[in-house]
Amino acid sequence: MVDTIKKLLGHLGEYRRPALIAPLCTLIAVGMEVLIPYVMALLIDRGIAKGDMGQVWLWGGLMMGCALVALVIDSASAVFGSRASTGLASNLRDALFEKVQTYSFKNIDKFSTAGLVTRMTTDVTNVQNAFNMSLIIATRAPISLIASMVMCVLISRKLSGIFLVAMVVLSIGLVYIMLHAMPLFGKVFQRYDNLNASVQENVTAIRVVKAFVREQHEDEKFGAAAGDLHDLFVRAESLLAWNNPIMGVAIYGCIIALSWFGTHSILAGEITTGQLTSLLGYVFNVLMSLMMLTMIFVMISMSAASGNRIVEVLEEEPDIVSPENALTEVKDGSIDFEAVNFAYRSGDGEDTLTGIDLHIDSGETVGVLGGTGSGKTTLVALISRLYDVDTGAVRVGGEDVRSYDTEVLRDAVAVVLQQNTLFSGTILDNLRWGKADATLEECKMACHAACADEFIDRMPDGYDTMIEQGGTNVSGGQRQRLCIARALLKRPRVLILDDSTSAVDTATDASIQQAFAEQIPETTKIIISQRVSSFASCDRILVLDAGHVAAFAPEEKLIETCDIYRDVYETQNKAGSEADFDTPEGIGHDPLSQRFDPAFANELPVDVRTQEGR
Repeated sequence: MVDTIKKLLGHLGEYRRPALIAPLCTLIAVGMEVLIPYVMALLIDRGIAKGDMGQVWLWGGLMMGCALVALVIDSASAVFGSRASTGLASNLRDALFEKVQTYSFKNIDKFSTAGLVTRMTTDVTNVQNAFNMSLIIATRAPISLIASMVMCVLISRKLSGIFLVAMVVLSIGLVYIMLHAMPLFGKVFQRYDNLNASVQENVTAIRVVKAFVREQHEDEKFGAAAGDLHDLFVRAESLLAWNNPIMGVAIYGCIIALSWFGTHSILAGEITTGQLTSLLGYVFNVLMSLMMLTMIFVMISMSAASGNRIVEVLEEEPDIVSPENALTEVKDGSIDFEAVNFAYRSGDGEDTLTGIDLHIDSGETVGVLGGTGSGKTTLVALISRLYDVDTGAVRVGGEDVRSYDTEVLRDAVAVVLQQNTLFSGTILDNLRWGKADATLEECKMACHAACADEFIDRMPDGYDTMIEQGGTNVSGGQRQRLCIARALLKRPRVLILDDSTSAVDTATDASIQQAFAEQIPETTKIIISQRVSSFASCDRILVLDAGHVAAFAPEEKLIETCDIYRDVYETQNKAGSEADFDTPEGIGHDPLSQRFDPAFANELPVDVRTQEGR
């Protein structure tokens, strides 16, 4: 736990100074507060008891001065403590987010999305609260406790035994509560992941939920997660609820005992009335300090699990990093797979890809066909090094992908994923993910190539149209075309379309393929699709079957030699002939196929062969 605290405090950074000032202010404030009961005793004994108004004004004024100083210093302590704790929380969130950005997919797979969200929100907030409490209360409580005990002993050793007995009773009760509550709070934060996962899944898939009328089911699932969290909190808080009764018994028991025995001591001349009053104040300080210490222990125990979860993320080392002296240029778009084997869980005996040997020439257009689970998406993920192979090698531009700077490699390999993602902002903002300094004209050219301009021009605000989070205000086909345009702006060496035209009609798909062939001929294009019409412009087609290469050849040869491809081809052509928009005649006569200007490739300012200005 100490090691975890050190690692967390290592992120204080520029907030170290307020973190030091806050406990210093608290120390001064406690000193003033400890003086108040002593000054009160002098006020009673020297002023009120003797009827001396001069002494009353003197010690009364001093007592008020101590109270005002304590108030001002306490306020300053709270301000500096809040500044330090919120600063620590901000730095931790920045560090967590920055760390997650360096993760490979394998690292991210280790932590659930909901788990990462919980760590950046709830867990960091718990650490923030615990740190703030530690800066102020952890300084105040022990100092106030020790100082008050010393003053009680100095006033009357005999009567000090009363609060010592009360302190022992109170300590036993609070330690019992703490030991039983701490494990429950540890379990509470494990339930937050389940709760966040339920919320995230429901909100992300709200259209599916409504389409299948599963609102009641989702509500029950969330209710179960929330109920589990509620039950644990109730059990933990039920134990903590005994704090106040035990504290009340101890305080009032001390007051009664001190009043009884203190009166006899006054009559015996052992102490004065003022000293008895100050004893009551110091006893209250001692017991309250014990109460605060217990609160600190509970808060720290609650935040300990959160701190460990945060450190887990910060200490997770990315398994994919750029090597020393990394290559900073991808010469061309040639791709080679050399005896590649890959499994998402290495060593479990279930390889996703096995014995993959391929060579793809730069500028070649390759189609990839295979059933669900055949390894299509996994294959292309290895090209941009989203995962590393278990054995063998993947080469791009003649060099092992592991020898490149990862940013350079991924900048040269544009991927339009199966799950198309747009971000909140304008259409231009989303397009410029491909090239941050792209001009409006460049964006228009890319959208023209991706057949996206025809629907953008119909929008009232055109390229300034706002896209809602996740692109929910555009259709699936529109979202796909915007993502393709975004990838084209990168002018990549390799362009991968992972089933990225599944939501557009066949004519538009053919037009996009035509644009690729005419306008980015030097770019290697890999097209993953389940429909053979998408492979019309492909030089060769790769057929995958259960992670193996079943065939890799031009379409004409596959029809003759590959049973898998021939069956798919014949089935789809037969079905396609019944739909007029899928027929070759329909594609050839669709006006979309005549929309492209071959000069597009020359008009763009960045030459794909040199990638200048990248």
